[in-house]
Amino acid sequence: MSDIKSFSLTRPILFVALAVSLGGCGGTVPSFGSLFSKEEAPLESRNPEEIFADASANLKDDKPKTAAFLFDEVERLYPYSDVAKDAMLLSAVSSYEAQEYDKAILSAERFIGFYPSDDQTDYARYIVAQSYYEQIVDVGRDQGTTIQAKQALEELIARHPDSKYAKDAELKRDTTIDQIAGKEMEVGRYYLKNGQYIGAVNRFQTVVKQYDTTSHVEEALHRLVEANLALGLVNEAKSSAAVLGHNYPGSDWYAASYALLNGQELTGGLSQDAWYKRMYRRVILGNWL
Repeated sequence: MSDIKSFSLTRPILFVALAVSLGGCGGTVPSFGSLFSKEEAPLESRNPEEIFADASANLKDDKPKTAAFLFDEVERLYPYSDVAKDAMLLSAVSSYEAQEYDKAILSAERFIGFYPSDDQTDYARYIVAQSYYEQIVDVGRDQGTTIQAKQALEELIARHPDSKYAKDAELKRDTTIDQIAGKEMEVGRYYLKNGQYIGAVNRFQTVVKQYDTTSHVEEALHRLVEANLALGLVNEAKSSAAVLGHNYPGSDWYAASYALLNGQELTGGLSQDAWYKRMYRRVILGNWL
């Protein structure tokens, strides 16, 4: 039986150590096409350890598609063998390496379903999250995959807080949040540019209230000043500028908001809306009240 512990993958994004000890499993490594050639013995006539060894060698030799196929065959032909469980997880690894992310997700999720308490389940969840993460697109396109990546990363962090993958997952989770906020900003700017001010306000408020740790908050507050002024809501504009000034006093966005309001007194006109009050106190008192 193989020992999955520290095999270095070729793609740096995973930062994993998953080693396959081949032991005495030798044999010639076939190419993908040769699996079906007349010269090769049918897979059905080979024992699971031999197929597993060939699959492992293909993965090590940067032939992940062949490896994934062979690992799947181990599980299909010998589902109760000693190497079947490892083959299921390594099929996910191989598919990830081949950039076949949907297949990697399916294989990893199958492993999680069959072995929810296994000591490699955190790694399987990491593969799921990374597979979504690799498919994130720019903010000009739909962010559905970004949301799935965020959810998968959060599940890994919540279920395996002590995992060696948790820290990397936290960093990538923060990236997905920033990406989602960036999409909200893009839509908000579009609404603002086209005179759809209520829609713009809703988008910018979402960024401020739900994604307050991202790099987009300063601009979102300034855009709220612009949108509210366009709607004739001067007090709301002043409230946004007050929050911006107290949280980011040296910000260029605050300077722009201050100029728009012609230097009016800002703190006196702070809106009574709860979210404004909480944002206003965020830096001053160091917490949300």
